[in-house]
Amino acid sequence: MNKKKIFNDPVYGFITVPSELLFDIIQHPYFQRLRRIKQLGLTEFVYPGALHTRFHHALGAMHLMSIAIQSLSGKDNRISDKECEASMAAILLHDVGHGPFSHALEHAIFDQVPHEQISLHIMQLLNEEFDGKLQLAIDIFTDSYERHFFHQLVSSQLDVDRLDYLNRDSFYTGVSEGLIGADRLLKMLNVAEDQLVVEEKGIYSIESFLVSRRLMYWQVYMHKTVTSAEQMVMKVMQRARELTQQGIPVPASPALTFFLGESFSILDFERDPSILKKFIALDDYDIWGGIKQWAEHPDQILSYLSVCLLERKLFKIILSPTPFEIEFLEGVRELAMEQFHVPAEEAHYLVVTGKISNNAYDSVGETINVLTKQSLIVDVAQASDLPNIQALSKKVEKYYVCYPKEIAS
Repeated sequence: MNKKKIFNDPVYGFITVPSELLFDIIQHPYFQRLRRIKQLGLTEFVYPGALHTRFHHALGAMHLMSIAIQSLSGKDNRISDKECEASMAAILLHDVGHGPFSHALEHAIFDQVPHEQISLHIMQLLNEEFDGKLQLAIDIFTDSYERHFFHQLVSSQLDVDRLDYLNRDSFYTGVSEGLIGADRLLKMLNVAEDQLVVEEKGIYSIESFLVSRRLMYWQVYMHKTVTSAEQMVMKVMQRARELTQQGIPVPASPALTFFLGESFSILDFERDPSILKKFIALDDYDIWGGIKQWAEHPDQILSYLSVCLLERKLFKIILSPTPFEIEFLEGVRELAMEQFHVPAEEAHYLVVTGKISNNAYDSVGETINVLTKQSLIVDVAQASDLPNIQALSKKVEKYYVCYPKEIAS
């Protein structure tokens, strides 16, 4: 069987799968499940074209990884075929542990199980299935491989994951401000002292990348209407879980019913293989299927939230650069309790508060490094003629409160 297949990607054109191992990973049910998980969760409520999936993103990131490896190899950096394949496998599987609606429900279905931990667990199981052929990919993913720059290509402030999702999310949402020169950035990459660096002539491309990232966060990922929709879907899941654990019937698919009834840790996943099997059966369709049934549930809160999501009657959301006055929040809660006849302990389902924050560049963590013409490695934020990057490293925080429009004055 010819396993060197080609995908026609709307963002990059033709994407080649260069090895049998990578093709077998893509064909595996664990990976095929990503076709049923949207990359941007509920962002389609604001940008109707944002219907692309984690499957799209993983293939795109693999494609960019191949370009990055080719670019680095052309600059006298010794990279073996095995390292190349392992890097592509690592980025292909970096999101395989995402649950329904991607980030939106990560903490509503599981209490303390980040998707990265599930991704690693799945990679370890696949490694057993593929007779140890994924061990180097796992070492790169966990940063335990001796050549650190491979991990930086998978996970850093300038990795192929971010390069793809900015390009792809910009393409599908139509927000042109997110478009970045990924090809130029990849061609400017090099390795110095086992660190991933950008050659000095690519410094303005980094600035453009960081500006695009900041704009995409406020215009897409943290758009206030998207934030409202995500809070509503989290609340509907919390309510369904609360009712289920109280013994009140909440109709749902077998996989969703299983996770509504119990709380699991990553240790539970490792001890009981049946938990992962049920997780793999869980995707966006289970959530929407449940919400459609819950719209007629006798519980007022569950049915109200479900109908609102189905009909896109989203909560009003107010943003503020400073925390809201306690008196204001208490007033909104009292109005919600009066309007919907709910007790104080259930008002949090209708009045949601929180904080969103964004800094396009973290100058404290692992930095983006520039290789100067004098062969010095310098943090990009310290480049003398780029004050914008220093500004982009400042964290911006916004506080929000969401509540039904019925009680809005």
